[in-house]
Amino acid sequence: MPVVVVESPAKAKTINKYLGSDYTVLASYGHVRDLPPKDGSVDPEHEFDMKWEIASDSKKHVKAIADALKDDNALILATDPDREGEAISWHLEEALRGRKAIKADTPVSRVVFNAITKTAVTEAMKNPRQVDGDLVEAYLARRALDYLVGFNLSPVLWRKLPGAKSAGRVQSVCLRLIVEREMEIEAFRAREYWSVTALLKTPRGQEFEARLTVLGGKKLDRYDIKDSTAAEMAVQAVTSRDLTVQSVEAKPATRNPSPPFMTSTLQQEASRKFGMGARQAMQAAQRLYEAGHITYMRTDGIDMAPEAVSACRDAIGGRFGKDYVPAEPRVYKNKAKNAQEAHECIRPTEMTADADSLRLTDADQKKLYDLIWKRTLACQMESARLERTTVEIGSRDGQVGLRANGQVVLFDGFLKVYEEGRDDVEEDDDKRLPQIAQGDPLAKQSITPEQHFTQPPPRYTEATLVKRMEELGIGRPSTYASIVTTIQDRGYVRKDKNRLLPEDKGRLVTAFLENYFRRYVEYDFTADLEDELDDVSAGSRDYKDVLGRFWRDFSAAIAETSELRITEVLDKINEVLEPHLFPPTEDGSDPRVCPNCGAGRLSMRTARSGGAFIGCSNYPECRYTRPFGPPDAEAEASAIPPEGKLLGEDNGDEIRVFKGRFGPYVQRGEATADVPKPPRQTVPKDWVPEDLTLEQGVMLLTLPRLIGTHPEDGVNVWANIGRYGPYIKHADTTSDRGGTNANLEGLDEVWTVGMNRAVQLLAEKVASRGGRGRAAKVLKSLGDHPDGGGVDIMEGKYGPYVKWEKVNATLPKDQDPETLTMDQAVALISEKAGKKGTKKKAAPKKKAPAKKAAKKSDD
Repeated sequence: MPVVVVESPAKAKTINKYLGSDYTVLASYGHVRDLPPKDGSVDPEHEFDMKWEIASDSKKHVKAIADALKDDNALILATDPDREGEAISWHLEEALRGRKAIKADTPVSRVVFNAITKTAVTEAMKNPRQVDGDLVEAYLARRALDYLVGFNLSPVLWRKLPGAKSAGRVQSVCLRLIVEREMEIEAFRAREYWSVTALLKTPRGQEFEARLTVLGGKKLDRYDIKDSTAAEMAVQAVTSRDLTVQSVEAKPATRNPSPPFMTSTLQQEASRKFGMGARQAMQAAQRLYEAGHITYMRTDGIDMAPEAVSACRDAIGGRFGKDYVPAEPRVYKNKAKNAQEAHECIRPTEMTADADSLRLTDADQKKLYDLIWKRTLACQMESARLERTTVEIGSRDGQVGLRANGQVVLFDGFLKVYEEGRDDVEEDDDKRLPQIAQGDPLAKQSITPEQHFTQPPPRYTEATLVKRMEELGIGRPSTYASIVTTIQDRGYVRKDKNRLLPEDKGRLVTAFLENYFRRYVEYDFTADLEDELDDVSAGSRDYKDVLGRFWRDFSAAIAETSELRITEVLDKINEVLEPHLFPPTEDGSDPRVCPNCGAGRLSMRTARSGGAFIGCSNYPECRYTRPFGPPDAEAEASAIPPEGKLLGEDNGDEIRVFKGRFGPYVQRGEATADVPKPPRQTVPKDWVPEDLTLEQGVMLLTLPRLIGTHPEDGVNVWANIGRYGPYIKHADTTSDRGGTNANLEGLDEVWTVGMNRAVQLLAEKVASRGGRGRAAKVLKSLGDHPDGGGVDIMEGKYGPYVKWEKVNATLPKDQDPETLTMDQAVALISEKAGKKGTKKKAAPKKKAPAKKAAKKSDD
């Protein structure tokens, strides 16, 4: 029986069902070999020799395949029909030959199928071929390039830019797109403009809306009505004139369906309609493919096999009627230039099977299959037929003109099944207009001016980012999901409400690369390199030539940065980012002068965490800082300076709020020689320190608040705000380590809770922990110690003990607490205190020598 190898166990199970007992179907569990992450894995000095290593997890899978070949001397490699699948087959063959599992007489063949159906699989078995050397070389070139860039550029980042994690051939270009878009948004200045809309009534009593397009006899441009005064004048101009319909023009129009899905458009549409990330969409598509529901999901192809087109047209006719089937099949041109991506589109394997009939239980898979099925049917359906109507309205003197647009769907065609989502909201012209005739006088119901502001370019979503990468020719279908995921995992980008925002680390890495490795983050350079790699896969270019030309220039650029000091790098980034970080001020003053001390200069600095901030050159004398990015005037005005923000005065004392090492706090007065620690109180987490009022500050400084003495033991009960929120404390003083704490439900209770409520909360706390932590009960007070301070006999968990200040001395077992004298107590205390004072530190434990990792041998 031949041994058939696929990537995943799910795929193996499905294919085994189709092939039956005549074949042994095993899974490789993805790639079995990779480049070890160490220097020398790719050797540019020896024609880019690559040293491969079988992953520890993969050894057992390779062994299982090798064992199967002992009994079944034939190997069929049936991995995915793309470059990565070809590479997995090549790796498997090489690894098995290295183990001598493939003998001289062992036939090795490669089969590919675009869908995991019985027909596709059995047909593929009839058409075996050899592993495609061109596709393997294209894989080797990409893998070597990614290794050389990542392994050589990432250490430069680690040394020169603290906190940076990695750089990559495509990921860094993708990051640049996001950073540049954010800088466009920050540099954007909104522009005000107005529009005027009229609600009009026809002679037949029907209402519709029209917008002002002509004023003063001139056609209005977008910004012609620039403010409220101009808008009010426009309203008066319309109000003071009679309006009539000057023309009504109805034009037929058609809308054609979108082509079927390829990888990038599937990711985009899944993001638009379901909010799915690229990785999430591809994981769901992978499961659908392995279950045999859809064709292969990593493809640049948008064409469809003739038999699939025929099946699609039959399904449309059977479900919606012959009117929805065009006379001729629709043909979509395949955009792919290289052989590796020249597959079919992503489509259902069975055109008549909708999502409900498949009974899919996974929500993501069900939504994605429904999307693919509808898009596929729609791409072979009739066009939608529309009628678009434009009504021009004007005054008799020609000074005022308005326009109304409307649209009617005469035949829905493919819209019956599916309509593609939009990234940008477009002007609504789909409204249906009432019956209107040329010359009709129109009554004005209302004239409404509306203020608008120009909007900055939108931040990228994963969908629009993939679309932009595709437009620029950066990356390929199999890489989009991993690239977008990687820059988020690295902490360079975060997702907020489905939009991608660059973090400080991402900005810094981009600024560094643009300045010192500009060529390697240029869009054209990256796209041209992708084209060269496509030429390799097509067999028209030698992959080692591509690697050689790239490495010659790239290694020189790496060498040029070896002598750079971190201060040089930061100074250069400050210079590059200066227009962004320190834009010109309105009064013309130097934007880099420190607003706190007036002498130091502001510059970008990096923290150990890898984040960035703006700080003063006079540090530590001046501790002024602000967030990385352009200055925020409103935030600057409300920011807390290093010397604290003055809230006002209370009883002659200044009340200030500070930002301390452990968080914001309020303080009464200043620290002096007589009062080195003036009263302070932490600001609650729910309060914004920049917005704190004098009244709130004074309230905080009344804490801790003494509620009273506990009715059972006479010990004080306090209310306060601590590290974990508001609480009450049962202890003699708030600084005692002993006592019992109980949380309060709300912050307001700190100032309002009474003794009855406090006693209840404390009792519940003690009961909840079985009495642990209760305030100790005094059995007998002996008086004052000779050195001062009271001496008490306390009831303890493990028996009675003597307490004096911070010394607790256990009573001997035969000692009756009632008969203990002061002299005996002092002796016990002295003995205990002496032991505490002479306690030796334990010698540090010697570290055991690190065990050497046992070297695992190949199975």
